[in-house]
Formats: sequence, C-alpha cells, structure tokens
Amino acid sequence: MKVLANDGISTSGIAALEAGGFEVITTKVAQEQVAHFINENHVSVVLVRSATKIRKDIIDACPGLKIIGRGGVGMDNIDVEYARSKAVHVINTPASSSESVAELVFAHLFNGVRFLHDANRNMPLEGDSNFEGLKKAYANGIELRGKTLGIIGFGRIGQATAKIALGLGMRVIAADKYVDNAEIKVDFYNGQFINVEIVTEPSEDLYRHSDFISVHVPAQNGYVIGAKEIALMKQHVGIINCSRGGVIDEVALLEGLDSGKILFAGLDVYENEPSPEIKILMHPKISLTPHIGAATLEAQDRIGTELAEQIISLLKTEKA
Repeated sequence: MKVLANDGISTSGIAALEAGGFEVITTKVAQEQVAHFINENHVSVVLVRSATKIRKDIIDACPGLKIIGRGGVGMDNIDVEYARSKAVHVINTPASSSESVAELVFAHLFNGVRFLHDANRNMPLEGDSNFEGLKKAYANGIELRGKTLGIIGFGRIGQATAKIALGLGMRVIAADKYVDNAEIKVDFYNGQFINVEIVTEPSEDLYRHSDFISVHVPAQNGYVIGAKEIALMKQHVGIINCSRGGVIDEVALLEGLDSGKILFAGLDVYENEPSPEIKILMHPKISLTPHIGAATLEAQDRIGTELAEQIISLLKTEKA
C-alpha cells in the first residue's frame, strides 16, 4: 500500500511505515492536484499537517482512500465527519506535540517580558549608534516567577503549559468547559516530581486575576477573546495564542495593545493564515512566529512514529 505524506513526515515515521510494508511518497502535491495524484498512484493513506486540506471533494473523488492522518492536534483542515461517514478512517496525534507547543508559549512569554522581539528588530539598526538609548528603553523587564498564568483550555497542551509554569514558580489558574480539575505532575531531571491539583474556574474570574493568559482551544465559531473579555483583564496583561487563528479578535487585540491595556502579545497563529494582517506583523508589541508550535525535531519524530503505528494497526485489523 502507498502512503502520501503531502506535508512531510519524519525519517522515523518513514522507517516505521516501510518496516510495516508501506511505500511512502513525500512528493509535495499542489492542493488542486491532490485527488488526481491519489488516484493515479493508487494511494491508500494521505497524511497532512496544516497546509493541505482534505475536504468533501477529495474524499468523493478518491474511493480508494482508506485513511486520512493529521500530524498534530486540530483537524479543521479535514472534513472529519464526512470522511468517517464514507468509511474512511481519520486519525491524528493529539499527545505528540504538547511539550513543543508549551515550550513555544514560554518562548513568547520570555520575549514579551524582556522585549526580546523588539530588541532583535532594533539592535541591528541602532545597536552601534544608540546603545544606551536602547538599554534604557528595554530596562523595565518583568519576571515570570510569582506571577499568575491563566490558561484557557486545559487539555493536553494546556496542562503541558501548566507544568512549565509551575516549574518556574508561577501560580496557574485555568478555565475549561469540559475539564473540572487536573492533577499536574511536574517532573524534574533526577526522577523526582511533585503533583499539583488545579481546579478550573469561570473564565471571567481567570481574566480578572491573570497577569498572563495563554489560549489552548480548538478552532471554533466566534472569538474566545474579544473586546469584552479584554475589558475584564488586568492592566498590562500579556496574551499568548499558540492554538488556532480566529480565537482572538485581532482588531480588539491591536486596540488593547495601542491603549496600553495589553502589555504585549505572542502569536503563532493568525486569523488570516497564510497572509496575516500587516498591522499585526509590524506591531512592536507582538512577538511573532509562523505557526511552528509543533515544529521541533522531537515532536515530528513522535508524530511520525505515532501515525505509523496507528496506520499499521488499522490496516492490519481490516485485513484480519
């Protein structure tokens, strides 16, 4: 059987699939050619990340397709229920990238509290001529230790983010419609650990009490954070979004940044991907990355291996 990994797959994933008897194709096929390529090459499994979309038209056009795999958590680029109604398996890897996304959250937090994103823009331009001026401009940094991190969405990634925050000495509060409480195990390098129980609370309380807010929710209709929610927040709050574009109202975010209500923002995802608004890209108080939350070598290894294991298990079951 053939597997098309249209958005790429790790070498460990390829090795696992080949060991299971699959031929892996890593040719990058343009979106409009995906259905034709699947049929021409008798592909049984297509693997995507966030770039390639597998919608109803492709599912209908490819009767030989048995599995659609998403390397990562969110599956908003796949018509999941429709595929399953056509007896096509849809799989993803919800646990594989949690730590990578959580670490990126803190990359943005450290950027924001120490102005690294802005300093890295201005030092090449003014570092030799205005060193003392820049030193003064970036002299009012903030420590994360002792501050309160509010986590909106307390699933796997939210909990992985909480672990890092607790390890840094932060207070963690969380809000989630479906999770009432969670015991967070904070592991240390020498095998020791502590367990911390976190009970979720209403989002309104979280907005009022958080020094920093990190969003970890799936794509949905409507904003999770808009002008109303920002109005409830502390003065000089920091906001991070490494989940999905469109869950934060970017117009309200810019207004909050310009008024000083929001101290800084860190964004890995955007309302208009892959063409974020220029006002977002140019704003001096926003730390920016191009949707790379799961893009670590370790996470991609885990994703590739987990996808391979699921594919082999599903197709072996079908053969049996």
